[in-house]
Amino acid sequence: MRTGLYIGGTLPVAQVLDRIRWAARAGLDSVFLDQVLGWDALTVAAPAVREIADIEVGTAVTHTFARHPITLAQQALTITAQGANRYALGLGPSHPHIVEGSYGLSYERPARHVREYLSALAPLLRGETVDYRGETLRAAGTVEVPAAAAPPVLVSALGPAMVKAAGELADGAVTTWTTPGIIAEYIAPQLSSAATAAGRPAPRIVAVVSAAVTADPDRLRQELARQWGPVSQLPSYRVLLDRQGLHGVHETALLGSEDTVAEGFRAFEQSGVTDPIVSARGTAAEQERTRELVSRLRGGAR
Repeated sequence: MRTGLYIGGTLPVAQVLDRIRWAARAGLDSVFLDQVLGWDALTVAAPAVREIADIEVGTAVTHTFARHPITLAQQALTITAQGANRYALGLGPSHPHIVEGSYGLSYERPARHVREYLSALAPLLRGETVDYRGETLRAAGTVEVPAAAAPPVLVSALGPAMVKAAGELADGAVTTWTTPGIIAEYIAPQLSSAATAAGRPAPRIVAVVSAAVTADPDRLRQELARQWGPVSQLPSYRVLLDRQGLHGVHETALLGSEDTVAEGFRAFEQSGVTDPIVSARGTAAEQERTRELVSRLRGGAR
């Protein structure tokens, strides 16, 4: 199991790089960077992979509607060329309120859009010439970046169509607000089945897990419920929560003693997750204890 750290888009960039350095020293395998409407994750990933050795840096997730496949291929390959191919490209369509409300674009049939996007992007990342004409996009050309190999592509996949696309056309999936049960019963089998049918290797499952080592889990869960209330009503998350029998995303968080959080991470590993990525929550002290626990679970400092 590869264990990593998730960093949201509210910290100053210098602090983000310091946290990635800590993760590398702590022996973690990866750090994944959030992408909403704060700093740009791809831009932050570039100096991270160039300056910080021995750790994978990924995005979770870059918005497909915001970048043409040729543009994203250029950016991703430029990053991998700077960091000995230690970049993982997590991508997804985001949500209607961002794509339509902020970008002014149509969010119609996002799974079709992502499937077409991957069909154009994957050969571009391999250095091939494409002339792709789909219903939602066109892409023609070649991207040539010396000393760059195609990064692994991970798709934000929660619904059946997106899981199938991730298995068939990418190297794996990124999930959030999921429980070990829904991954073991639904996401992992369907993802693996799609990859096998397409003749692809066993896929990665990168699961972003909100967690906190805390002496007061009830207090923190109530705080998270207030903070994340609107998130629970986003269409893709609402469907996922209903499938899991949950009222809100706060119910997916691992909160409690070190033993409780460690047991939760073992459950994710047993569910088929290859890369549990901790998003530390709570007070500064609780977040620090959580990160230290994840480091110990991984094996400690290098």
